[in-house]
Amino acid sequence: MRVPTSPSGRAKRQIASLMEQVEILKQDKAMKKRKTTFYVSQGRAIRRMVDLYTPIEDLIAENDRCCEESDKDATPEQDRLQRGYIELAKALSWLHNKLADLDHEDSDDMLKKLKRGVDSARGDDTGTLKELVALWVNIECCPTPLIRTNDKHHRGFMSDACGKLLCPAEWRWEDPVVKAGVRDRTTAFIVSENSWPSFMYENYEADSKNLERGLFKSKLLLIAFQGLKAIFTSPSSANEVDSEGDGADIIENNRRARRRSNQGKVKTCIRFALSNLTSWRTVDGDFDYHLFWNNVVDFFENAPGPVAQARVDKLLEWWTRKVFGRNHRQDLTLDIVSQMSVSSLAAQRQQMEDTALDSD
Repeated sequence: MRVPTSPSGRAKRQIASLMEQVEILKQDKAMKKRKTTFYVSQGRAIRRMVDLYTPIEDLIAENDRCCEESDKDATPEQDRLQRGYIELAKALSWLHNKLADLDHEDSDDMLKKLKRGVDSARGDDTGTLKELVALWVNIECCPTPLIRTNDKHHRGFMSDACGKLLCPAEWRWEDPVVKAGVRDRTTAFIVSENSWPSFMYENYEADSKNLERGLFKSKLLLIAFQGLKAIFTSPSSANEVDSEGDGADIIENNRRARRRSNQGKVKTCIRFALSNLTSWRTVDGDFDYHLFWNNVVDFFENAPGPVAQARVDKLLEWWTRKVFGRNHRQDLTLDIVSQMSVSSLAAQRQQMEDTALDSD
């Protein structure tokens, strides 16, 4: 049995229902857009703070493996992947729980958006260093002709300036035999990730009797790191080679853990900027950038013992001062503060006050 209603009333209610559905669809679309923006922006941090090469899925899969199996017999690569996942969870603190809450389809969608951010960040960073490194080499080395900031075809070993910086530390670029052998790619002079490039050393020269001396202390590394520092702080900070900044700790600000990813990132990106490669790829001739990245990270993470680890910590402290300033507030103990003029004046005033009261 029906209760009659007017056609206009029914039409109004149908229109209201449709408008409500449209509004819900608009809200869903806006929410999806916000999620996409969030995931993409968060993904930009992964290549800068976690791992320059490893896919996110591989890090997640390794953590799942560690949860299901004993990691006592883990390979060095598995250890590296697991450390990477730990850093991923630290850099994106929300991600671990999110992976547990989302179903497979939503999880895949999230990872795709994160990877969009990953790819865009790497492109931006290599583009920044391509110009910055060219400008510095022109100023420091005065090559003829000058290296063009927007063209990489005349870089690499065909350029004397870039060749000297790219030359493995165990050889001397000034030696015509070395220069010819490298340029002709002879078997006697294979340039691979198994050699530290000269640009990583202080004054671009290595001590063959102590190859650790001066490693990671070159001026080029500092300038390049200042260039990437602009990504984390402000563009003007890129010009502060001898920074007097706020002293933020390099471990907390650019790595937040023990892997020192940004250290490896800068060195890998400089090597690419000096080369004549026009687009990013993992292998350049005999040089594997991924393995080179691993060598740099392993230097900081896999010290052979406490003595070597102390040198690594000292090196990172040096980088902290050079890149982020000379703030030593953490060293201001109560004993030191008590000997400074403010505390000394307060003590003197109190002593004079006590003396005056005693004389009365």
